[in-house]
Amino acid sequence: MPEKMSQTMTVGRKLVELCNQGQFLQAINELYDDSIHAIEPCAMPGMDQDLKGIDAIRQKSQGWSDNHEVHSCAIKGPFPHGDRFALLMNIDVTPKAGPMANQRMQMEEVCLYTVANGKIVKEEFFYDTE
Repeated sequence: MPEKMSQTMTVGRKLVELCNQGQFLQAINELYDDSIHAIEPCAMPGMDQDLKGIDAIRQKSQGWSDNHEVHSCAIKGPFPHGDRFALLMNIDVTPKAGPMANQRMQMEEVCLYTVANGKIVKEEFFYDTE
């Protein structure tokens, strides 16, 4: 396996391990670059679609945790491609606020990550926004 892909797989496997244990903030602190760039399919209440910097990502993660009850989260992958890897995430969640408050739902999402120098420098999310 080429060195770049090996590094990508190491980061990807660690991300899957931590997230499957519910350790999302630890994953951010250990694996994300300070200049991380995150792109969501659309803006969410109180959050831009396009976020830059580790503090913005931590705030996004905390906002998600504060506003959702996660019943289960299963992540498959990583599926590598050079300096990137994809994950398939299935989440069983109940929002605590907003138009979907108290309505349990299942979400499926594709997550695409770019790795440089052993850190995640970009994350992109793909999911149905309707």
